Amino acid sequence: MRLSRRGLILGGSALLAGCSSAATTSSIPLVGAAPTLSRVPDHAPAPQVHMADAGTVIDPHGLVRKDLVERARAAMDTHGHRIGRRDRMYLVDFQKFSGSERLYEVDLEGGWVTSYRTSHGRGSDPAHSGYAQRFSNEPDSHMSSIGAYATAGASWGSQQGPNVLLDGLEYSNNLARERAIIIHGADYADPAFLAREGKLGRSYGCFSVSHADLVPLRERMGEGRLLFAMT
Repeated sequence: MRLSRRGLILGGSALLAGCSSAATTSSIPLVGAAPTLSRVPDHAPAPQVHMADAGTVIDPHGLVRKDLVERARAAMDTHGHRIGRRDRMYLVDFQKFSGSERLYEVDLEGGWVTSYRTSHGRGSDPAHSGYAQRFSNEPDSHMSSIGAYATAGASWGSQQGPNVLLDGLEYSNNLARERAIIIHGADYADPAFLAREGKLGRSYGCFSVSHADLVPLRERMGEGRLLFAMT
């Protein structure tokens, strides 16, 4: 991603966030069997929170794939020098349809899981089927990147406004800062867009979420927590 897109970084804060909107406003037929979606209200509902009994079991309702949880916890140990906060972690399941809740906040102390929706890059889904099929760490690929990230704190960019910075920790995503891969709110991730199009729009590789969901995520992600994305 060229400098004009990723902007300047000053004191750890992105002055210009480079993940531009890549939403489509026309309806494109889905590839494969996409789930039937019920009508989504214009305003984002409260995220789905599932509590564990006495905090003894992580994700007791089995919302997250077990292999995703296991891989994420292994990554947390591998990158322990960069993951200083282990009270909760964030997981993204790119096997799932973009209209499904596939971004999870997992509380490692209380066991509960909160689910959100998030977009993938347009380069990962050129047919706009709603499923990410390819991934890349290359600048200007407009693809999503998989692997372990460390959250790097709340920021604000002149293009995307409030966001959360990410540092890629693996060869598959270590250009995240150069590519300006962040978590930000987007109209094409809002419930109204999903209700109209049947799937979320696509980013340029960022983990775009609804504007409403960005508020708690930006407050809670902070610095030094794991975000792990996989297929």
